[in-house]
Amino acid sequence: MNKKMRDLLAKHDAKVKEAKAFMEGETKDLEAFNKAMDEADDIMKEFEAEKRLFESEKAPVTVDPTQTKTEDPEEKSEKGEKTPEDAMKAFAQSARNGFYQPKTMSEGTNADGGYTVPEDIQTQINTYRDSKFSLLQLVDVESVSTDKGARTFKKRSQQTGFTKVGEGGKIGAKATPQFERIEYEIGKYAGYFPVTNELLEDSDSNIAQTLITWIGDESRVTANKLILAQIATKDAVALGDLDGIKKAFNVTLGSAFKATSKIVTNDNGLQYLDTLKDSTGRYLLSPDPNNAMAMRLAVGGSYIPVEVIPNDDLANAEVYVKTADKDVVTGKTYYTQSGAGTTADPYVYTAVESPAKASIGTYYEIESRIPMILGDLKEGVKYFDRKKMNIKTSDVAVMGELNAFEEDLTLYRAIEREDVKVKDTKAFVNGYIVA
Repeated sequence: MNKKMRDLLAKHDAKVKEAKAFMEGETKDLEAFNKAMDEADDIMKEFEAEKRLFESEKAPVTVDPTQTKTEDPEEKSEKGEKTPEDAMKAFAQSARNGFYQPKTMSEGTNADGGYTVPEDIQTQINTYRDSKFSLLQLVDVESVSTDKGARTFKKRSQQTGFTKVGEGGKIGAKATPQFERIEYEIGKYAGYFPVTNELLEDSDSNIAQTLITWIGDESRVTANKLILAQIATKDAVALGDLDGIKKAFNVTLGSAFKATSKIVTNDNGLQYLDTLKDSTGRYLLSPDPNNAMAMRLAVGGSYIPVEVIPNDDLANAEVYVKTADKDVVTGKTYYTQSGAGTTADPYVYTAVESPAKASIGTYYEIESRIPMILGDLKEGVKYFDRKKMNIKTSDVAVMGELNAFEEDLTLYRAIEREDVKVKDTKAFVNGYIVA
């Protein structure tokens, strides 16, 4: 940032402060307020133009590794550069001011879109996402700039080769490549977070950390749910045991995906895999010698990487299945099924208080299924990211039973936009092992 840009920002802040003064006290001057804000908006437009010019004139800098050093925040501040502490304070101050939006703001780039989380703060949110588990690490993520679109892929087909043709014989037509499209449509996902106004009087770090923690983790969980929902569009396959896992890799996934595939499971799945042994009693799950933090499973002549997701993020599926028992097992809970299994009349399962052998054939029991997602999810699932995290606040809004004005609250609303689609159904197996 050059001196002119810093001066423009200072002028903008001063003009906003001047406008704010016109709205304080008993006598408000709306005309003067609007005039001052229009001038502030014009200053911001000039700033954006100067910023574009400044960035276009910057030449690449070659860094000598022997001369590099880490600058402390005081040195960066003296040079006019933004430090993480500056970003934190700016974010907190924006929170106190209700994330003010000039009237010229509309959807689009960060410069003219609704209030967008500052770049430094957004980086911290992404770091927080990774402190738990984000399935975005495993799938194909693409940033998009439109709300709708499509991607074109060549269909798989079994080619038969050329046909032998005799001298003077007719050459037959062959099938040409066929194509299909995957369409996406960005959806809006949002939530709000009530904050007491007492909290807003706390330190900058408290305000920022509260919002970052909430926004970052809600965003991570939202993406995880959307990705898992797409994986679940494939029928769940019972793998049975290690031989079932082996067949899924060798036959179902085959040579097209086996080399880049892995096992994605939860903590329960890790426990299951960690107990598997070969005929000599040696455990089949072991650390990857190239990465001590990673695990791999010996499956026949191959080693398959294992990705473990916490149970909180990838839980076992609890499914009602017809019992295979021929007689009532003491201590086991059985259920009866009612309903048509339709949207209007879904199945309802009721625990049987006094199960009887004569009715055992009509009973259901709960089967706990450990997820074992096998394959290459980067080829199997595509996440379209509109990269638009917007935050707005209000101290007078009513959300459900919450009345911000009456309860002395400030409501923070966060919105992001994304979509998830299955890219290639052949790239993964939605498998499970019965616990």
